[in-house]
Amino acid sequence: MALLTVSASHDGLRPPLGQPATSKQNAFLYISLSLIALGTGGIKPCVSSFGADQFDESDPKESAMKSSFFNWFFFAINMGVLLGITVMVYVQEERGWGWGFGVPAAMTVVSIAVIAAGFRVYRFQRPMGSPFTRFLQVLVAACRNHLKGAVRGGELYEVKGKESDIVGARKLRHTNQYRFLDKAAVIAEPNTTTATKPSRWRLCTVTQVEELKCFIRVLPIWATTISLSLSFAQMSTFFISQSSLMNRTLSTFTIPTGSVPVFGALVPLLLVPLYESLAVPLLRNLTGARRRETKNKRISSLQRMGVGLFIAIFAFLSAALVEKHRRDNSTSNSGPKPLSVFWLFPQFFLMGAAEVFTYVGQLEFFYDEATDGTRSLCSAMFLSEFGIGSWLSTALVKIVEGTTGGEERGWLRNRLDESRLDLFYWVLCGINGVSFVVYLVVAMRYKGKDGGRSGSVRDEAVLMKAEEEEGV
Repeated sequence: MALLTVSASHDGLRPPLGQPATSKQNAFLYISLSLIALGTGGIKPCVSSFGADQFDESDPKESAMKSSFFNWFFFAINMGVLLGITVMVYVQEERGWGWGFGVPAAMTVVSIAVIAAGFRVYRFQRPMGSPFTRFLQVLVAACRNHLKGAVRGGELYEVKGKESDIVGARKLRHTNQYRFLDKAAVIAEPNTTTATKPSRWRLCTVTQVEELKCFIRVLPIWATTISLSLSFAQMSTFFISQSSLMNRTLSTFTIPTGSVPVFGALVPLLLVPLYESLAVPLLRNLTGARRRETKNKRISSLQRMGVGLFIAIFAFLSAALVEKHRRDNSTSNSGPKPLSVFWLFPQFFLMGAAEVFTYVGQLEFFYDEATDGTRSLCSAMFLSEFGIGSWLSTALVKIVEGTTGGEERGWLRNRLDESRLDLFYWVLCGINGVSFVVYLVVAMRYKGKDGGRSGSVRDEAVLMKAEEEEGV
């Protein structure tokens, strides 16, 4: 952000008005943007996991607080988004790009100071090495032992004691899914586990095998929710294009086109407090009798994601109907009468509601279902959906353009009033509908790392305590 501020403020680092930038100016800009991408990639997958690590999962009260943390974490993100598309847009338009980048740069410095102030009270998790290396070790050991004739169902290797062979990670129970991978832990020669510590490339512990299984289990859930990221991409593209052709006047104030997404950012700020104060107690009463977790029962993360995917269908149904009405109104014989931009509020509201349910549900799901050594990886995998969704959005636009007649005669033309954006929205509505059905099938068949189907995995200590109380 500091380099961007300098680039926007220093005359030698920006081209004169109306002239192209030099290669050095472009290089400085690209380096600045690359550093932002690098920093964002490091922060995003870690900040939510680090925040959740501050709660002790073996304590029922703290475990319930962790679920609330994900809600308020998302609330804080959207508060930042709201300030960015309102206050910062105003600052940039009134004072220029230097101030527009300088204020966020200064706030970043303040944020670093705030984080540093809590170093003495944070709960830190011990580094556990690269999970990809451990995954590869399991695959190599399983294939090696398979070729040696290892039989599933044999004695499986696990170190003794409370701690696992992965430093800082808790032991995991053996599950019956993906049983081929169990061959990585099959003891073919008993002496290999008593004389010296076996090589992980030849023999893995049950915990290491289960770590890979946990990662594989979440992949179908991850894949079936990518469609929502594809839908989110429209909020910053076609939704904005629609608003640019609509009446954005509010009394004597004209809403800037770049600030129209405020409709979507306001929704989480309204729904998160309502969800915590009203929906959670209600859903707890409705679903609590059928769940055997702790006294602090909440809607599961899989259920939340399903609700979000379902809402997204109606978001694009609304978008298609509104766009059809806007287009018909702009091409009517009585002359163009721009609709109010507030006609877009339903689709922004529904997409914001879908984001509240799905995004927070994904945060909680990928954290809970990950093992101690793969939480940042699973968070990063979840966040990769946004990049994939943007890429798929571009690909879908190109496919629709190519199959419907191109930019001159197709659905998506250079002029929005001549386009059939409403038909494109119907396609997205259908994609979300299919994704929702597939997600239901995957979610109903999903089994967590404790063997359950709740989609909210319990800590081992909580599980064992519950079993002792029930006499298991």
